[in-house]
Amino acid sequence: MDPVSLTYYAGVCSLLGWAGPKFGAAPVRLAIGAVVGLVSAAALPQVKTWLGLAELYSTIQP
Repeated sequence: MDPVSLTYYAGVCSLLGWAGPKFGAAPVRLAIGAVVGLVSAAALPQVKTWLGLAELYSTIQP
């Protein structure tokens, strides 16, 4: 995994972990975690583009 992805997911997970206990019961936290994971995974390519790193850390190989 490239350093951009690691940093990005570390930030998303740490914010979710910090806010987690405030969300209530375990099933609610699990559902929120799943939604946040899907949204963050979908947003990562755009974040890489904004940072100008999309070409450097592409998953598509020649």
